[in-house]
Amino acid sequence: MTNKIAFLFPGQGSQAVGMGRELAERFPIAAQTFAETDAALGFLLSRICFEGPEEDLRLTENTQPAIMTVSVAAARVLAEHGVQPALAAGHSLGEWSAHVIAGTFSFADAVRAVKARGHAMQQAVPAGQGAMAAILALDAAQVAEACAEIARETGLTVQAANLNSPSQTVISGATAAVEMAAALCKAKGARRTVMLPVSAPFHCALMQPAQEEVARVLSGIAMREPHIPVAANITGELLTTADAARDALIRQVTGTVRWVDCVQSLKAAGANVFIEVGPGKVLCGLLKQIDPALKALNVEDAASLEKTIVEMKGSA
Repeated sequence: MTNKIAFLFPGQGSQAVGMGRELAERFPIAAQTFAETDAALGFLLSRICFEGPEEDLRLTENTQPAIMTVSVAAARVLAEHGVQPALAAGHSLGEWSAHVIAGTFSFADAVRAVKARGHAMQQAVPAGQGAMAAILALDAAQVAEACAEIARETGLTVQAANLNSPSQTVISGATAAVEMAAALCKAKGARRTVMLPVSAPFHCALMQPAQEEVARVLSGIAMREPHIPVAANITGELLTTADAARDALIRQVTGTVRWVDCVQSLKAAGANVFIEVGPGKVLCGLLKQIDPALKALNVEDAASLEKTIVEMKGSA
């Protein structure tokens, strides 16, 4: 059976000081990728990636281009080793990385755009006024009901932000409403609820000012038809046009990340090997929860690259 590879690109939360450093030291194409980011932004984001300090890396406007740079560097190293995707998807910010690899826009444009996206998301809601929580082992429909109930009761925003797996839904909104909705989910039978250490309530209506800024930024970027289909977070469907990609990236800012649907669409299109490209293994974990039969690999450093290359040769 021939392999049909889907690349999966991680989003915010997967960052760690030191990420990408080994790839940049070992592979000239990865070093060049970091140099392109530094040139596009006009400062040494590579140094923050490799050396920290962590509080600088954790600033959303740095985190987003940093994760994207590591992801694109890893994807370019894979390409040099003959591993190319037929399909791609990315979680939240990762959708931008997927479109870089699909050729929808240039890497330099994307780096500048996600820095602006991160800044706008950070500014959209004053610190402390928004929150996110992971709800574990409760049906997504019940989570949505709990959010709707609390929103009606309080008049505050709270909604499902990430449909990550059948057993994990993340909610987002005003802090008080998120806390109340999480408590209600627990009462409805959730195994656990976990408040997340995030700086803003992503993927909810409170991000409207950031969505408008992303629309403005994207209107100034040259976009081309992606050369491979990319799954859209907002619908879970595969996109093949520049216009659909732009619309999806804009709507994604306030919309729900339908990650389960993204994975199912890739699988339906024939993907049988999924490679998480970039820092961490969050998406490999979610993939196993969505469908334990799917083959999940990852590439974030030299060891994981080597392991993935060996696996690909063995299953070719």
